[in-house]
Formats: sequence, C-alpha cells, structure tokens
Amino acid sequence: MRKLIMWNVITLDGYFEGSQNWDLSFHNAVWGQELERLSLEQLNAADYLLFGRVTYEGMAAYWTQAETETAEGEVAKLMNSIPKLVISKTLKTAEWKNTTIISGNASEEILKLKAVEGKDIYVFGSAYLSETFIKDNIFDEYRLCIAPVLLGAGRPLFKPGIDSRKFKLKSVQQLSTGGIVLKYLKMEE
Repeated sequence: MRKLIMWNVITLDGYFEGSQNWDLSFHNAVWGQELERLSLEQLNAADYLLFGRVTYEGMAAYWTQAETETAEGEVAKLMNSIPKLVISKTLKTAEWKNTTIISGNASEEILKLKAVEGKDIYVFGSAYLSETFIKDNIFDEYRLCIAPVLLGAGRPLFKPGIDSRKFKLKSVQQLSTGGIVLKYLKMEE
C-alpha cells in the first residue's frame, strides 16, 4: 500500500507561513545541499504530489514559470513531471501539466489511492488540507523540517483543537544550516 506523507518546513515556534500568504522566507534558513538531496529522494519516491487549492495555485505559478524561465536541475524537472492532485470544490481547470482535480471527499479519495500498490503520496504545504487529513487520521508519516527561526506570528501548522495522538520517531537529521528534519510514523491505535 502507498503511504500518505506530510512534508512541511516550519519555524521553531511552529509557524507554517508568516503573517502574509506565501510568507515563506524562513525556508531560506534551511535550504542547502542536504535539503535538496532530501527533496530529490522524496520526489523520486512519489507517485503523486497532493495539494489543496491555495497551495496548488502558488506552486503551479512558481514551477510553471520556473520551467519556462529558469528551471534547472532535477528538482524542477520532477516537480513538473510527477502527477499532481489538487483537492478543490471551486477550481475548474488546472494549467500545471499532469494535474488532476479532485472535487469529492478528500479523505475518501486519498484512502482509495492509498489502497493501491505503488509509490507514496506527498502533501507539500497545504495546511488546510492537512487539517482534514489530520482530523481523519490518514497521514502515515509526518516529515517536518524545523527552521531555526522564531517568527513570532503567522499561521501555525497544527491548530489548537486537534485530537491528541502519539507518534513513533523514525529519524532525526541535523542539517548544516542549523535546521532539523524530523520523521514521525503514525502509531497504530
């Protein structure tokens, strides 16, 4: 079976993005060769990249522009070639190549995909969509890169009110940039 894996970069104080939409400047604090290598490993292990509408639109704008203007390297090639799924009840068309829009129940649709043999499904960003998957307990693994930055304000990745859960630590990777990559597995109930 495929696994559903969350990948996010957050600040030390738990923010997924700053006070403004797409305020991700703290990502620069952890980006380097190690995180690039991890990105390539994750992309090569993915059958699908999964996004909520807001994240999809931002990623599509960045990566389609990058492909036509400045895209170089394996990360750009993979981001543009791997099949993408976007969960949205309002999006009618998807311009980013290899994209399928899913307008039905997100958790039900992803559970169907997880039941099929293949590579994993990665959710990049997409805090609102991730809230749904956290609530429905369908993430198999949480991968978080902690940036050594206190942002002080912004959108937290894990909002108050989430049901209590325990996880098993899979690995810890210290980055030369000062960041840490934590991988946690969902514990079976």
